[in-house]
Amino acid sequence: MLDNLFLAWQYLTFYRARTTILVASLTLIVFLPAGLDVVVRTSAEQLQNRASTTPLVLGAKGSQLDLVLNALYFETDPPTPIELGESTRVNQTGYADSIPLHTRFHVDRWPLVGTTLDYFEFRNLKVAEGATISILGDCVVGATVAKAMKLKPGDYVGSKAEGFVNLAGTYPLEMRVTGILEATGTPDDRAVFIDLKTAWVIEGLGHGHQDVAEANDDELILEQDATNISVSPKIFQYNRITTDNIQSFHFHGDESDFPISSLLILPPDGRSSDLLRGQYLGKDERVQVLVPQDHIDGLLDTVLKVRTFIIAGAFLVGLSTLLTFTLVIVLSLRLRQRELQTLAKIGCSRIRILSFVFCELSMVIGIALLLATCGVLGLQLLEDQAVRWLILTAA
Repeated sequence: MLDNLFLAWQYLTFYRARTTILVASLTLIVFLPAGLDVVVRTSAEQLQNRASTTPLVLGAKGSQLDLVLNALYFETDPPTPIELGESTRVNQTGYADSIPLHTRFHVDRWPLVGTTLDYFEFRNLKVAEGATISILGDCVVGATVAKAMKLKPGDYVGSKAEGFVNLAGTYPLEMRVTGILEATGTPDDRAVFIDLKTAWVIEGLGHGHQDVAEANDDELILEQDATNISVSPKIFQYNRITTDNIQSFHFHGDESDFPISSLLILPPDGRSSDLLRGQYLGKDERVQVLVPQDHIDGLLDTVLKVRTFIIAGAFLVGLSTLLTFTLVIVLSLRLRQRELQTLAKIGCSRIRILSFVFCELSMVIGIALLLATCGVLGLQLLEDQAVRWLILTAA
């Protein structure tokens, strides 16, 4: 048997081009439907798990699916902002608690999520290294972000500038990493979390600057009386919050009017959920309350229908490839007829010759199955990217 395997291997390596084509064809036959099934199945599981643990989402009227995907997975463009006062409105109904989210900005390619400590409790997020957010300018990073950016507690990360010249006054802010979150296998691993007020500083609604009362430069003070000081835009504004300058940071306006992207709403039971949703059914409402599970189920229904057509197409392609593979093998045996006759003349029995050919086919099929299996396992390791691809495709 070992002799047959050795001869078969020598033959396959001698005819490398033909062997490569056969192996590639069989690999695709197995990999395409199996790989697609893995991508859809693992993505569906992650999407459904996230949606099933989030009772309701509130946000501005518009694309319902985009709102759900942004609030749960932070991957789509942020929806039209709503006011923080909507959180107070929800809480005052007595039907549910709410958790605000601000998802406008990024750190490099990672979403920067402004929220409250209630979010960490709701998602059961625990700090693996360092500490949680405690003061303005602190941030904690997900496990994937920390690994990709090689971050540790005490490092600084900067919010991503929105343009080369930002006329809106939203400038990059350097934030101190206070903790690294435990890996959860959820979108939280791919996010950077900050306090809402830190998000508003980046938004340009709050800032800190040098003490104008102590400024010696006459060009910085435009006008001064007993109660007010008008300062020049040349006044130095801080882009990193430290213990030395944190007291200088302040906000202008009523915080209830400040922007957030959405609210996660947490009613204690189904009755409270229905009663709360009923309060937002008016035609004049600028916001909408959605059940994430309904929209994710609708998305997955569409994806599964598409998958059925793709698998059917892959099956037809695979069948054609298999027929071609069979034809190639038959033609190869005919072309090798003289070679096989020579083996018979030198004393090889018919069983030995058939065993030799069987070993060749087994090697080709075995290598193809091994490559297809490695490809499928690789897709399973990249399930986070598969989920992101599915979300971005849907959006």
